[in-house]
Amino acid sequence: MRDLKLSVVCPVYNEGANIGPLVERLEREIPTPIELIVVYDRDDDDTLPVLLRLRPRFRVRTVKNRFGRGALNAIKTGFEEAKGEATLLIMADLSDDLSAVPRMLELILDGFDVVCGSRYMPGGRQIGGPVLKGVLSRAAGMSLHWLAGVPTRDVTNSFKMYRTAFLRSLTFESSGGFEIGMEAVVKAYVSGARIAEVPSTWTDRVAGQPRFRLWRWLPKYLRWYFYAFRGRFRRTPA
Repeated sequence: MRDLKLSVVCPVYNEGANIGPLVERLEREIPTPIELIVVYDRDDDDTLPVLLRLRPRFRVRTVKNRFGRGALNAIKTGFEEAKGEATLLIMADLSDDLSAVPRMLELILDGFDVVCGSRYMPGGRQIGGPVLKGVLSRAAGMSLHWLAGVPTRDVTNSFKMYRTAFLRSLTFESSGGFEIGMEAVVKAYVSGARIAEVPSTWTDRVAGQPRFRLWRWLPKYLRWYFYAFRGRFRRTPA
């Protein structure tokens, strides 16, 4: 595994309808050898039997969530398991733009610490999804970019790639769920780490149930939103 360039972390919760098409897309759109780390909560998750029947050309590892149930703990488990030089977080619901991955990996290998898939930069877009969630996400990303200086216009998108050594340096404090990706970006910004973004298209899921809970997690996102503004004045120059 010494020469492995990319670990792909995918938290799942009953994604049996989506995991086959996702594996096909990974094979089709990512030419680099990868390991896929599928993190699950329960032994009866319907993703697992489907995954066992697949025979992808890359290594697949199924890992049970070791920190307690939920998206946040699944992501943390996957991050700890990653063995590649870079670590990519994707969702199993086919929402992420895997065609952007080769360029993201190129930037990581060129020395960037975090590369964000961005819906809100030129060339990026969002298809479907709750309107209010989209409005709040865009407002947060654009205001942090233009007013706080964060080098991405889309801090809330979970579709991000990290230099794994940088990921290991972070102590995560998130307690909700998917805001962990925003935490990683604003901490990278405050510490002077190198951040880039690439245009990507986010597409709302067509099968399964979404796990995002806007009103429950909004205060968690706001914590890191204000952290970025406060950190602007004490950040370490890149």
